[in-house]
Parts: sequence; C-alpha cells; structure tokens
Amino acid sequence: MGSAYTPGLKVSASTTIRKARRLPLKGDVVVKLGEEVQPDSVVARTNIPGILRTVRASERLSIEPEELPAAVKVSQGQDVTHGTVLAESRSFFGIFKSECKAPVDGCVEIINTTTGHISIREKPNPIEVSGYIQGSVVEILPNEGVVIETRGAFIQGIFGVGGERRGAIRIVVQDPGEVITADHIRPELAGLVIAGGSNITADALRKAYEFGVAGIVVGAIIDRDLIDFLGYDIGVAITGHENIHMTLVLTEGFGEIRMADRTFRLLKSLEGQIASINGATQIRAGVIRPEVIVPHPHQISGSDSESAPLEIGTPIRVIREPYFGQLASVTELPSELQEIPSGAMVRVLLARLQTGQVVVVPRANVEIIEE
Repeated sequence: MGSAYTPGLKVSASTTIRKARRLPLKGDVVVKLGEEVQPDSVVARTNIPGILRTVRASERLSIEPEELPAAVKVSQGQDVTHGTVLAESRSFFGIFKSECKAPVDGCVEIINTTTGHISIREKPNPIEVSGYIQGSVVEILPNEGVVIETRGAFIQGIFGVGGERRGAIRIVVQDPGEVITADHIRPELAGLVIAGGSNITADALRKAYEFGVAGIVVGAIIDRDLIDFLGYDIGVAITGHENIHMTLVLTEGFGEIRMADRTFRLLKSLEGQIASINGATQIRAGVIRPEVIVPHPHQISGSDSESAPLEIGTPIRVIREPYFGQLASVTELPSELQEIPSGAMVRVLLARLQTGQVVVVPRANVEIIEE
C-alpha cells in the first residue's frame, strides 16, 4: 500500500494549540514565562515613532536661515503643542511681528540653520499585542512577544477575511447543507460568531454586518458576493487586514458547498462557548489558514499528530480545480508516477467524491481533513 504525508486542514475537538504573538517592531514583553493570560490580556507593547513634520520657519518669517537662531523660541528636545510659537521676528523698528507656530503636538527634533527649517516629531503611536486566546505563556521572545499554549478545539478554514475577533458560537441552521439567508440573521446575534451551512447569501452577509455580528463560519460563499461586500477584488495577497468589523471563515471553498459533517458537528457541540477567530489567509509560500479556536486550557493533554498519514479511507478535501473544495475519501494510492494534463509526471491518488464519482487527483492537490 502506498503511503505519504501531507499537511491538511485540521478539525479537532481537542488538540494542543500554540500561537506566537509578536510586535511589529522591537518593544517590551509585559508578561512572564508560565503566566496565565486571557484573550484580551496585553502581552507586549511598543511605540511606533510619530511622523516628522517640517516647518519652513525662515520662509514664514521672511528671514534668512542663518538668522533663525536669534528668532527661535524653543529648543531641541522640547515638547510643544499645536499653536506653540516656534520662532518670531520683528520688522520696521519692532512694530510688526511675525510668528511661526507649531502645526501639531510633538517634540522639537531638529532646528536647522542651514535650511531654516524646524522639524517636529509627532507623538508616538502606542501598539499593544493581546493574548488572542486563553492559555499560558510557554516561551518569551525577547523584545518581540510571546508564545501562548492552550488546549482546545481547533478548526482550520480554507479561506477567510477579517482580523482577530471573539464571540460566543451560535448555530443558525439545522443542517450543514442549509444556506444561511437573511431570515436567519436577527439583532440578537450582535457580537456572536454565527456558524453552519453550505453558503451565506449576499443579503445575509450585509445584514449580519449591519447588526454587528462578530464572525461567520460557513461552508462557502459565491465569490462575486464577497467582492461586492468588500468593494474590491481580493487577489492573491494575504487577507486579514480588511477594513471591516466582521470576520468570515470559509471551511470548504467558493460556491455553494455543504459544510463537512464533522466540522458542523464540532461547531454544534461548541455552541455557546467563546471562540477566537481570525480570517487571515495566505495561499502561497508561508501558508496561513483562517481559524476558529475554542480554548479549554485545563484539559488533560493527549498526543497530537502534526500530520496525518495519507492512506486508504483517509478523508480529504481537494484544493485545486476541477474539483476544488470537494470532500472525498482516498480509495487507491498508486505507487507509480502518472502523467497529468500539464505533462508533468506526479504521484496521484484515486478518491471517491461525495457524489460517488471516483477521480484521479495529484497528491499535492489535496489536504487531509484531520480529526
């Protein structure tokens, strides 16, 4: 029997989860090794330097740059506020006075007598990184952040948009093949993570956004509906930084695809519990998958396999056309290389789709659905 290992989308009721929480630039870690943190706990913080604003002081005062030192009323390193007089000059026997004032709050960084300019650095912007999940700090990344570990349920999606959010899970359909429509969306869903179904309609998506739903976990969506909702085409870049206040996680793909039964059952078992979700996705090098995490940090640890074996009966999802997003199970693993339409010789597998059709798929074009 042929055997191989391939990374897959993980759907697990209980696994060990480790999340690195990093600052965008060097800063301070504010928690200790072994410390228990909550999703909203600040674990690291830093300051992003403010914008450097240049004031053409000599030009405003109609003086030569070398005359600036006599006109300056502030010093380097001095904090100023909007409207603070930076320099002034008098003309016509001191009768007329000209002033140059600070356009922003900040700190005087440069007084340049060559150019006659005064530069003010705006106040720094504080940046804080939160824990995102409930767990314990198992590693300190000096001046960068921490690694947090927890035990809990973990669901990876195939695509998503929107950043990190939290909310209690609410199942809004009765069946994993049911479509989420506008009739399913009600005001009381505000702040929740709604889940289930094979698709969400464009009207339901907009209504959920208007009502303040925190997140949506659904099997699939029509790509045109998502583009219309965002207002632009997504492209191939990393997602997760969209300027929206709701996160969408697709578990199967684009179109109308029934959510995998095991995923639906797991979400249903987690209903009412608080989930941390993130729609960030990167398909190419350095793959990033959208995720749903429901921590149970005090659960007894078990052994977790980092990658499941690809063997007869293994549940898989096809991640390339012409069967993109379809669920299947492996029926045969030929050991010999086979030629595919592109002309390349690759290792393939035979898989039975949910329709009953048996198809030949390159092994690189599937992901194992881990339990």
